Amino acid sequence: MTNPAQLYLVCAAALIALGIFGVLRIRHLIRQIIALNIAGSGAFLVFAVSAIKADGPIADPVPQAMVLTGIVVAVSASAVALALATRVTKDSGRPELSEGGDE
Repeated sequence: MTNPAQLYLVCAAALIALGIFGVLRIRHLIRQIIALNIAGSGAFLVFAVSAIKADGPIADPVPQAMVLTGIVVAVSASAVALALATRVTKDSGRPELSEGGDE
């Protein structure tokens, strides 16, 4: 039988891969921000799995505190990114990034 920590790590790797794929493949700014948040969720899951101890039922609180702090930072960074994306959309009239970057 598979260890639950291994299953969590596989799910975390899938989330990170899906998020990176979305950032690289999608041109829409808000969807890129969502994809970046998905990749961040995978990273938080990796940290949460590192808190699991094999010898006892109580998890290590330090990685849990790091995940909680990371979530707060990710929410604030997402808010700033969404504000910038709405400003770019308002100024350029379209929510996608330009190909050449010469605008």
